[in-house]
Parts: sequence; C-alpha cells; structure tokens
Amino acid sequence: MKKFNFLILALLATLTLSAQSEWKADGAHSSVEFEIPHLMISTVTGTFGEFDISATAGDSFATPEFTATIQTTSVDTGVERRDNHLRSADFFEVETYPEMTFTTNSSTSTGEGTFDLTGDLTIHGVTKEVTFKGKVGGVITDQRSEKLKAGVRLETTIDRLEFGVGGETPTIGNELDITIRLEMAQQ
Repeated sequence: MKKFNFLILALLATLTLSAQSEWKADGAHSSVEFEIPHLMISTVTGTFGEFDISATAGDSFATPEFTATIQTTSVDTGVERRDNHLRSADFFEVETYPEMTFTTNSSTSTGEGTFDLTGDLTIHGVTKEVTFKGKVGGVITDQRSEKLKAGVRLETTIDRLEFGVGGETPTIGNELDITIRLEMAQQ
C-alpha cells in the first residue's frame, strides 16, 4: 500500500511539474525585427510595432508553443517613403493582407534553454512551414505581479519570394532574417 501511495504522489508531482500555462508578450519589452540585404553591399533593418504574441509553456519555458499575429501596416524602417512602398501592392499589400500569422506545429528542446520551434507562417496569403531557433534568456518571478516572466529570442531566415512578397530584383536580397525578442508574462 505504501508503494502505491508513493507512486500516486510521484505521478501527481510529475503532472504538476509539467503543467502548462498561458503566457503573453509584453509589447513594451518585446520586438519583431527584420533585416534584408540592400544593393548586396549593406543591410536595411526594420520592425513591426503592432503584434499579439502568446504561448503555452511550463514554468521553465523549455518547449513553448506560440501563436502570433503581426500587423503588416506597422512596418517601420525609419524611412516613411520606404515604409509606404513596403505597405503597397509591390510588397506586403496591406489592404488585402493586413496581418501575418504564425502557429506552432512542434517545439523540440535542443539543449539547455534552447529549442526548435516549427510552425506555419502565413505572409501575403501564403503559408509555409518554417523553423525558428529559440533561446530562453531566463525565467524570473516579477516582483510586482508575482508571476513568472521569461525572456525569449526567436530567429529564422525566410525567402520573401516564396511568400509572394516583392519580385526578383538586384536592389534587395531575397533572404530575410527575422529576430523576435520577447518578454513573456505568465497569465
């Protein structure tokens, strides 16, 4: 009987440790960034300032599953003329495709604090499976809310032409590097 009780306690402890909870990105401490070659000699960088990113993860944030919606109208490279061109039918076509989305299909630990996040990325009406390399910078208990917060960085490279964003041109590169820096707050 004692052995049975011990097994029940061990099972309950395992279930408690593996409990998943909802997390939300703190918009004031998170960013969605990109960079792309320009004229094959330099790089243009930019951000998307409006986004809604959430995750389901345990307390260690080891293998999170994300959902994200990013407003394409919020593209910002610091040059208004270029930003307006990026919003036009030549690139993001924001009137028709006002947002891009990501939904996790799988999240796999690759080491201490690192993971591969594979999912469906939809840009410009085209959905492709992509894999982000993820790194957890740490998890702390916030003194004000007494809830957990996690610092996370996600990185990937995509071919913009595969998503129908712009055409072939020597002016800008096809490969686009995406970096998402997140401060996630447990809900």
